Amino acid sequence: MNTRNQSTNQKHRKQIFSTKTLAEIIIMVALAGALSLISHSFFSLPQGGSINLGMIPIFWLALRRGWKVGIFAGAVFGVVDLAIEPFIVHPAQFLLDYPIPFALLGIAGFFQKYPVVGVAMGGIGRFVSHFISGVVYFAEFAPEGMSPIVYSALYNGTYLIPSIIICVIIIGVMQKSKVLDIYL
Repeated sequence: MNTRNQSTNQKHRKQIFSTKTLAEIIIMVALAGALSLISHSFFSLPQGGSINLGMIPIFWLALRRGWKVGIFAGAVFGVVDLAIEPFIVHPAQFLLDYPIPFALLGIAGFFQKYPVVGVAMGGIGRFVSHFISGVVYFAEFAPEGMSPIVYSALYNGTYLIPSIIICVIIIGVMQKSKVLDIYL
C-alpha cells in the first residue's frame, strides 16, 4: 500500500473515543477493579456476588461521558470482575453475569441531569441480568420447595440492593459537592 492510500485511509477512519476519553476509561476501570478487590474481601456469596464498590467509577464515568462510554467501560470492567471472582457454568451465563450486567451500569449515562436516578437505573439493569442468570443457571441451588425466581431475587438482592444504596449515597454526595463536574 502506498503512502497516499495510507493517509486517505487514516482520514476516513473514525475514532470511536478520543484519546483523553480512552485514558479516562482505563483509569476508571482500573480504579473499579481495585475497589472491587477491596470490597470482595468484606462480603462475598458462595456462588459469586458481593457488595461491589467498583461500580462507583463506572457510574461516575457514565454520568460524565454518557451512556456509550459507560456501557463500554462497564463491559470491560465486567471482564475484569471475572478475573477477580470467576464463577462460570455456561457461556450464556458468563455473558449474563459479567460483561452484560456491568455494561448495564452505563444506563446511568442516560440520566446525566439526574445522577441518583441514573445510578438506581443502572443498578436495576445489573440486577435484572444477574436475576435472569440465577433463574436459568443457578436454580439447582435453591432450597427444596423454593421457586428459582424467588431464590434468584433473594440471592441477588442480598448483595445488589446494598451495593445500589451505597452507590446512590456516594454519587449523591459527589453530585452535591460538584465533584461530578470536574474536568468536563
